[in-house]
Amino acid sequence: MDIPATSEQQDSILARLRAAHRAQLPSYAQRMDDLARLRAKFKQKLDEFAKAMSADFGRRSYHESMLTDGMTVLSEIDSMRSGLRRWMKPQARRADWIFLPARAELRYQPLGVVGVIAPWNYPVNLALMPLAGAIAAGNHVMLKPSEFTPRTSQLLSDLLADVFPSDRVATVLGGADVAAAFSALPFDHLFFTGSTATGKKVMQAAAANLTPVTLELGGKSPAIISPGYPIGLAAERIAAGKFLNAGQTCIAPDYVLVPEDSRDALVAALGDYVRDHYPNLRATEDYSSIVSEPHYRRLHELADEAQAAGADVRVLPDARAHDVEHRIFAPTLVTGADVEGKHDSLRVMHEEIFGPILPIVSYRKLEEALAYINDRPRPLALYHFDNDSERTRRVLDATIAGGVTVNDCVLHFAQSRLPFGGVGPAGMGQYHGHASFLAFSKVKPVFYQTRFSSMALFRPPYAKLADFLAKFLTR
Repeated sequence: MDIPATSEQQDSILARLRAAHRAQLPSYAQRMDDLARLRAKFKQKLDEFAKAMSADFGRRSYHESMLTDGMTVLSEIDSMRSGLRRWMKPQARRADWIFLPARAELRYQPLGVVGVIAPWNYPVNLALMPLAGAIAAGNHVMLKPSEFTPRTSQLLSDLLADVFPSDRVATVLGGADVAAAFSALPFDHLFFTGSTATGKKVMQAAAANLTPVTLELGGKSPAIISPGYPIGLAAERIAAGKFLNAGQTCIAPDYVLVPEDSRDALVAALGDYVRDHYPNLRATEDYSSIVSEPHYRRLHELADEAQAAGADVRVLPDARAHDVEHRIFAPTLVTGADVEGKHDSLRVMHEEIFGPILPIVSYRKLEEALAYINDRPRPLALYHFDNDSERTRRVLDATIAGGVTVNDCVLHFAQSRLPFGGVGPAGMGQYHGHASFLAFSKVKPVFYQTRFSSMALFRPPYAKLADFLAKFLTR
């Protein structure tokens, strides 16, 4: 097993990666070969990764791991390889008419060495997807996976060492001190996925080197159910998105806005969903554990505080479903926490939950729901359930969010042709597919002058022709 890297070792690794990159920039053929070998080796080890993640969590759904950390990575690599030749070609641009017959173009160059800090909740997906994008763009990569999933992190290190030369991709293991030193390295680009609080520290560390950053953070992503939308269908899709990975998903619906007269029906439908899909919650392999004891304890603190403040806290199917020993936190609904200004003080209403607790907020008019969202920091995701296209347009126009899924949850993340990224406290920059290639490239504008230059007319000593042209061009 690899030992944690010291600050000096990290400096040395970065220097090695940078020297190799400067010595030979990755060609199209090399990038395609790197991605192909990564895909093949990763596919071979999918079962091992699923087992490692389950061991790290205590219990993690095999099928969810295959879907969220397996299929997404393979699909992303396929998208990279499919579009790479087209993406790498210089793009012609017309020169402004006054400069004709000159021409212009955009060229795409690798930045150099990209640092990637991956989180624990989807430890494979959120490590390999940005890594694949950086490789496609022609960079070398230094990866810091999460210390909360040590088995998975070690397996990632072994996989990448098997696929890439050590001067092209390197993995650094260790805890918070290693991550802090990693953030302060003078990368050509730093990509971080994690909490907003940690993202601020990462950005502050990167600022000392003026390192460009992509921050994929989180926040409180709302789901809006519009009047008339089938409550049972909305409940099924919200529950599927919320209870995936036991709610440990940055784009999970964090709270639901529902018409006042439909609140009780939504609560009942969510209860039906849990009973139907997790008939024995404590024993089923389909429901994941909370990753660590501190994370588990924090969720109980959120629910206990809400209950003490007078909110209705309902555990599904009942409180006996909680399992402290195996860190099983049962789906939990919170209603009544949004009245009398309590949402301003209760942690469950202003902190990202990152677990299977779902506050339900009722509204009378859609404008109230939109105001509720816009009074809070801009979310990473927004979900709108509505069969009225005009009303959906109003919601999309009136809100700003990192990404949106209409009539379902979380699925926009899996679209390789859609960029993914937050705004404001939810992050900055975006990736996936072509957006990843652009994020990890320098888009270099180039202007090509011809033998004849129209600018020759604007050289001193200026005369009547220059006076005429100046007046004509500034008319």
